[in-house]
Amino acid sequence: MSSLPQYGFINTCLKSLVIEKFGEETWEKLKTQAEVQDTFMTYTVYDDAITLKLIQEACKILDVSEDAMLKLFGEYFFTFCKMSGYDRMLQTLGGNLTEFIENLDALHSYLALSYQEMNAPSFRVEKRTDGAMLLHYYSDRRGLCHIVPGIIESVARDFFNSEVTMEILTQSEEKERTGKKEHVIFLVLQKAKRPKRKTKKTINPESVDSHKDKEARDVAFQKTENYSALPCCPEKKSHWDIVRSVVKFGKGNLSHTFDPVYPERLWVEERTFCNAFPFHIVFDEELRIKQAGVNIQKFVPGLRRPGSRVDKYFTVVHPQVTFTIFSIRKFINSQFVLRAHREMLPDSRRNQPMLKLRGQMIWMESIQCMMYLCSPKLRSLEELEEQKMHISDIAQHDTTRDLILLNQQRLAEIELSNQLERKKEELRILSKNLEAEKKKTETLLYAMLPKHVANLLKEGKKVEAGEFNSCTILFSDIVTFTNICSACEPIQIVNMLNSMYSKFDRLTSVHNVYKVETIGDAYMVVGGVPVPIASHAKRVANFALGMRTAAREVMNPITGEPIQIRVGIHTGPVLAGVVGEKMPRYCLFGDTVNTASRMESHGLPNKIHLSPTTFRALQNQGFEIVERGEIEVKGKGKMTTYILRQNLYATENEIMGRAEKQHSSHTDQTGKLRETLRSYKWKHSPCPEEFVT
Repeated sequence: MSSLPQYGFINTCLKSLVIEKFGEETWEKLKTQAEVQDTFMTYTVYDDAITLKLIQEACKILDVSEDAMLKLFGEYFFTFCKMSGYDRMLQTLGGNLTEFIENLDALHSYLALSYQEMNAPSFRVEKRTDGAMLLHYYSDRRGLCHIVPGIIESVARDFFNSEVTMEILTQSEEKERTGKKEHVIFLVLQKAKRPKRKTKKTINPESVDSHKDKEARDVAFQKTENYSALPCCPEKKSHWDIVRSVVKFGKGNLSHTFDPVYPERLWVEERTFCNAFPFHIVFDEELRIKQAGVNIQKFVPGLRRPGSRVDKYFTVVHPQVTFTIFSIRKFINSQFVLRAHREMLPDSRRNQPMLKLRGQMIWMESIQCMMYLCSPKLRSLEELEEQKMHISDIAQHDTTRDLILLNQQRLAEIELSNQLERKKEELRILSKNLEAEKKKTETLLYAMLPKHVANLLKEGKKVEAGEFNSCTILFSDIVTFTNICSACEPIQIVNMLNSMYSKFDRLTSVHNVYKVETIGDAYMVVGGVPVPIASHAKRVANFALGMRTAAREVMNPITGEPIQIRVGIHTGPVLAGVVGEKMPRYCLFGDTVNTASRMESHGLPNKIHLSPTTFRALQNQGFEIVERGEIEVKGKGKMTTYILRQNLYATENEIMGRAEKQHSSHTDQTGKLRETLRSYKWKHSPCPEEFVT
């Protein structure tokens, strides 16, 4: 199927349907799979392929047939149009379902003033001898006919209080049409709803009417309640008042309530008629012109020659049928648009846009002639000027005069609406990009400062220094880092440190400890600051075990062997606060920091060195710890320190924050359990020889 233009109003309706019926997540999934944008502009033209792709992907996601999805869309489209400000316009189309359908083409013709690229379907109603209604549907878009039952059934229920069932009788390609060749005939069976039987009571008639009105209001409210969140177009309907009288029929069929009186002869002179209706053509079954209005002769001079064929000067644009009496009579209830042939116009008009006429075909049975009562098809004053016409060329009784003036204002409103929609979309995109950049900035800020501290600084508040009675601080460095630096290229050092620190940074998130800073090869973290927590020592101990494992995955650029690190941990009170303004840092102060640094500097390669206070904090916490013995600590004198070996109750994968492998055998699990039970009791034995400095 060839691509056709489709306005964004249709895609917006489809988006609202999916969100309201199936949720926002379904629309996000549908939008991603269909590879379409999130927002559609009301008056912007989009390719039909976008709509078709959305429908096809929706059928896959929702697991429904395309026919069912199209019918659901038809039902929702009717409601969406009402909620978008077209409710009164739709209600005035006819007093019954037949009149409503017969005037749909006229409505589409009017909407084309605003939606110039609109390619709407065409409808024709036919009454069978058995009283059944046949609805003829013509469209350039193949395969979308199942939308029609959804729309018509909703219209019948909402506007005419009746139930309608529709079924497809035939589906073919119309040979006699020049466009909209898909022809589908629906059988429409209409059954009015019966009022509920009431018990016999003496009731005030006015109260009955009031009660009915109240019920009607309640029903209408319930119907619209679910759609109150839909985006609506500006509800300006005054421009419709002009054409309302043309298409509005009173409730019920007025032609059955009175018999009109016709005069014995027509009391109108030929000259007066041609002046009163300056744009009209009368032609016979052979399409030979019998008469024409004065102004249509002015713009198409060839019509002054009696006997000329009308199809020599005009072609039928809408409905898209061949120019024959048979085809015209078949679509007699449609509005006809004729376009003049350029080569038949005077030389002075051939470079101008082609003249188009819009009007009604009337068959005169007694004289076997057709009268085309029409007006110039113009949308704005600009088009009027392009045709070198004036308002005075249009009859005073012709509402086209008012439509041109009003539509000029309407087009200005549409252009303003388009600009507002474009600005709104630009703001939405900018806001989305700004939010993404804001998250990046916050992520960077939270990496430099504690989250609550960063939030206070963003709000312009002063961050007071805080005292923490108990926390655990860890320092680490790389063994022989100076020697490595002297023998390697700077980029090798940077790559090595980046690889190691990236692994350590991930572990801080696993064990919920705060990274204070890195200076060269030194890495400092703290537990229990800035958010106090009772298990700070345990968290830092597990982090240290993870550091030792992660360091084995980083290679020494000189030897190609895994690097070795020293880790020192101490527990005690600190003072913490933000220092600096240009590059503020969250720093820790106090003797606890110095002692933790001494534990690292007096530590051993690949060992986790604990101070006495940290050892006491980790007692009975499930760790295997051995005593190193009494050592001389610079600035502290002699201290009995300890070495952390392992966590008896956590696997290496748990320490590293990795998913456990599920294929471990039952034997391995049993052996591990036995080893854990054997190691349950801590052994505070003297330090092995390997710990001696």
